[in-house]
Amino acid sequence: MFNPVTSLSRRIQAVTAVAVLLTSLRAVAGDCSGANAEALAWLDKMSRGLQDVSYHGVVTFQRGEDLQAMQVSRQIEDGVATERLIELTGQGAEVIRVDQSLESVHPGHKLLRQAEQLNPEDCGLARYYRMQVLPGELVAGREAVRILLEPRDMYRFGYVMELDRETGLLLKSATLGRGDKVLERFQFASVSYTEESAGDGGERLVHQVDSNPQGERQLAIGSAVVPWKVKWTPQGFTSVDSQHVRDRRTYTDGMAVFSVFFEVLTNDIRAGEGVVRNGSTTAYTRGMSLGKSSILVTVIGEVPVNTARMVADSVTACVGPC
Repeated sequence: MFNPVTSLSRRIQAVTAVAVLLTSLRAVAGDCSGANAEALAWLDKMSRGLQDVSYHGVVTFQRGEDLQAMQVSRQIEDGVATERLIELTGQGAEVIRVDQSLESVHPGHKLLRQAEQLNPEDCGLARYYRMQVLPGELVAGREAVRILLEPRDMYRFGYVMELDRETGLLLKSATLGRGDKVLERFQFASVSYTEESAGDGGERLVHQVDSNPQGERQLAIGSAVVPWKVKWTPQGFTSVDSQHVRDRRTYTDGMAVFSVFFEVLTNDIRAGEGVVRNGSTTAYTRGMSLGKSSILVTVIGEVPVNTARMVADSVTACVGPC
């Protein structure tokens, strides 16, 4: 379940908002007089830089005592971005991701692009995180600026990020849990912006990732096909799914991402739950009844256990339009 290559890919994409293809952006109102415009400007730069910056390098990824090393590259050619991640430890697995055209700006990027539009009535990401900008350290030989994001509620984690002062690339990141405990961290050990492929390096287990999976946005319950929905998510989390997605819902607040999966069981299931934690990733599974069928609900993502539990508890079949 916790493949280190795909986990690192998800972490990089979640923090930079490259992997989220949002179909809507909910404007929220509130008192944002304390929003840090400088921090929002750096997040804006981080997001915009990934539209036109190619890079390759070596990244370390740590969860507890487990330390992995990866070779990563992102090449942008003719308006199309291709990511490649190769595990340098373990089994040497490889993930290749080809994104859609970069000509249009996905609304997901807008969650991180608020410096120009910041006003006292439109909080955006600042409504859910307190932000600070501090002097950064030298990371992979690059001068960095440090961005602190502290959650304003109990439903999400905090982050410490080091961004390249020149390009805005995320060079180092730590995810913080309760009491500022570091749940996981990654950083570039080396990075270059010259156009160079990651190389061959021999046989590997290769995972080709589809950036825009299609499917039906329905859940089969018994012999019928019944639409379903998630009734509760923390404020600020927005659906990233396209109109037709089968057996899954995915949400992001611009920093964290979690998905809800469903499985219709042929036999009755006992009431109960199971939790697996690995770094900042929570996998929460719960058996429940939905209509006349037994359903297994799983929430996986970078959220606390209580958040995952509350999301799972809110799953229901639609009565009328979803």
